[in-house]
Amino acid sequence: MKIEDILNLTEGTLSNIPKVQAIESATVYYSKVEHGDLFFSSNQEEIDQAIANGAYAIVYDDDSIVRKDEEIAWIKVSDIQLAAFKLIRYVIIKKEAKFFLLSEHELTFLKMILLHKGNISFIANDWRKAFEQILNSDSGLFVGADKELMQLIKPDIKKLDREVEGYPISDTLFKSTFKVDGYVYQEKELIPFHLEYLLRVVHFCKTQDLPFSVDRIKYTKHFIPVFIDGELKSTKPSKSDKVAIFTDNIKDIVEAREYIKRSNMWVKGIVLTPPKTKVPGIDRPHWFEDEAEVRELLKNTLFNYAFIYNADKSILNTIKEEYSLF
Repeated sequence: MKIEDILNLTEGTLSNIPKVQAIESATVYYSKVEHGDLFFSSNQEEIDQAIANGAYAIVYDDDSIVRKDEEIAWIKVSDIQLAAFKLIRYVIIKKEAKFFLLSEHELTFLKMILLHKGNISFIANDWRKAFEQILNSDSGLFVGADKELMQLIKPDIKKLDREVEGYPISDTLFKSTFKVDGYVYQEKELIPFHLEYLLRVVHFCKTQDLPFSVDRIKYTKHFIPVFIDGELKSTKPSKSDKVAIFTDNIKDIVEAREYIKRSNMWVKGIVLTPPKTKVPGIDRPHWFEDEAEVRELLKNTLFNYAFIYNADKSILNTIKEEYSLF
């Protein structure tokens, strides 16, 4: 690619009159720089190393950068991350690749039910890793959950369809029976209000010809129920009236509490969160500073359901290992 093309794509300004007129490839990691490459960075040490490795052009956004080689091209931009993804947009057009923005829940279910991941690329949340992924991947389908990053890649980024096939048949808070893709799945380890995410993902897999299996469904990292006894050891649901529910998001806590109110008003639920965490509908949740406080609260508070936000499952004496995935 010609230096003139890079200037047009990145909307940058040439800071010198270089001898080089074109570059071979691009990278954001100096360790990957090869002879003739374009390098994106505003770190002086990285830039110096990239030049030593053979970089032909540097894109930077820091006025304090010292230009130590006037033969290569120095391209000043207003925002290095934005400039990098303007170049990526050009690459996308050439590749004719498709990009989709998923919610964290949708991404979790997609990874769970896919039988083969070779036909799809999962975009990292780190912009440098994402840059390298897109630039070097032969994939024609990319998905990611970082909204800001994905919109940098494609401002008109697509989302999963909401009008999809499938519906619930019956459920409890921890089990769901539903129909999708012509099959009925009975009492799966699926939270009722997670079904909408699963149905969207199934539709996505079908429309993109991605092999999948709904039989792989299990509780996700977003909502993991663990039935416990008085010693905080995990046990079978039939042997306990207490369940510790580990969540990584407030929305699931709110929806679960609403579900409990509708289905059984006599069930007592408590919410445990780090200090100053706001939970809609609760003036003062049980705040904890560390895992020891979580254990004390679980041992000394009356409850049937304990929603524990942003705590490690290892606070319990034992827990099923299969729920450590995803």
